[in-house]
Amino acid sequence: MKLASFIDPAGKASFGAVSDGAIVDLGAMNPGLRDLAQFLGTPSAGRRIDATAPDYPLDAVTWLPVIPQPGKIFCVGLNYRAHIEETGRKDSEYPVLFMRTATSQTGHLRPIPKPSVTERLDFEGEAALVIGRAGRNIKREDALAHVAGYACYNDVSARDWQRHTTQWTPGKNFDGTGAFGPWMVTPDELAPRSETKLTTRLNGAVVQQALLSQMVFSFEDLIAYISQFTTLEPGDVIVTGTPGGVGDRRTPPLYMQPGDRVEVEIDGVGVLENTIVASL
Repeated sequence: MKLASFIDPAGKASFGAVSDGAIVDLGAMNPGLRDLAQFLGTPSAGRRIDATAPDYPLDAVTWLPVIPQPGKIFCVGLNYRAHIEETGRKDSEYPVLFMRTATSQTGHLRPIPKPSVTERLDFEGEAALVIGRAGRNIKREDALAHVAGYACYNDVSARDWQRHTTQWTPGKNFDGTGAFGPWMVTPDELAPRSETKLTTRLNGAVVQQALLSQMVFSFEDLIAYISQFTTLEPGDVIVTGTPGGVGDRRTPPLYMQPGDRVEVEIDGVGVLENTIVASL
């Protein structure tokens, strides 16, 4: 099942299930629920609704980030061997974590702004997982039972601002730069990670590609580690790291410019597409 957040043709934010080129408005069916994150914490989240009559064709809605207002967005750095090697960094005993804000996110087919204060706007295709069941001190063997679904994410980074200090926060949190979508798929739709490719394309050319099984710290590792210091709640997001091939580490560097089209695809999940636009 595919679940998404969107703005309906009347301009109202909602959430729904995607099937056969259309969307069922689950928000209208559950008026007491605020958003998809709250829906994920209910028993209804596990029920298939494919037989329900759709409300809108996909081209009639405006896509929001899969979870528009996550309580927590954890991002993982240096989680593929090729990316560690291209940065010249050493292996870490623990996951490298930083956080994004909700306002730094955007949806599928929405423009990603290139702020005028940076000339080093870089792509980072990633897989995101969405928490569906709360937990603290989650055991590794139980971790996947807490996942509601998986989605594509583009952790767009302003590399110069990322390196203003030893903390990466500024370069990772420009408004509307973290693309998240188009939807999340429930775990039953994700093939084994050893067979699932993550691919990033810039203007149609492949710039990153890796199997999800090539992560240094797996989905299970990340959930177990993060839940040791904070309670993971429905709607929380973990963005699991980017493979090698980022523009900043190429010779010459390859940064995104206004007019560029960037896509992140995960086999069996979907294709997240955005266009870069100039911004103040």
